[in-house]
Amino acid sequence: MPFREINSKMVEATVVPGQRLFSQRGAMLAYRGEVSFTPNMQGGQGGIMSMIGRRVANEATPLMTVEGSGTVLFGHGGHHVQVIELAGDTLYVEADRLLAFDGALEQGTMFMGSQGGVMGMVRGQVTGQGLFTTTLRGHGSVAVMAHGGVIEVPITPQRPVHVDPQAYVAHHGDVRNKLSAALGWRDMVGRGSGEAFQLELSGSGAVFVQASEEKL
Repeated sequence: MPFREINSKMVEATVVPGQRLFSQRGAMLAYRGEVSFTPNMQGGQGGIMSMIGRRVANEATPLMTVEGSGTVLFGHGGHHVQVIELAGDTLYVEADRLLAFDGALEQGTMFMGSQGGVMGMVRGQVTGQGLFTTTLRGHGSVAVMAHGGVIEVPITPQRPVHVDPQAYVAHHGDVRNKLSAALGWRDMVGRGSGEAFQLELSGSGAVFVQASEEKL
């Protein structure tokens, strides 16, 4: 279910009978047609089990199920919106950054420690993202939120990408990530205290980076 970008902070989704999409609660701005919005306590298509970890860690983000026939405008908090198209691969993104996504996508939850062990958990704390991240897999569209706009940076086996953890939004593809600590320019200009962290992403895919270090 494609999203049409109205401007940098709003998208429009076409809702058709027999299909559904999920949105963050409170993200609907306006709609036309016969469209229903139902609170979804199971975290989307993944069901209750996909959200157990988040509920234990108090990291769940409430969703709405959107169905019917018409068009819906989505936006939230004045954040910039980026539409990501998935073609069978997996998107890793924090639940609170999800504005809306295609109901055909399979939703799950991944424990941060499974990518990098203890360092994966440290990454979650450094970025403020917690111990779990949301996965969306399949063919469909995802609208994510960010501060200051988003750029997509390709990742190739020959050219890994290093990202400020606070600027990280999401990534997709066959990508491995690890957190590394290094003294750098941040410490020299007084922005860091002690060690500065970098998120290294390698493999094949892309990472989405926001033009800000603010959390949502």
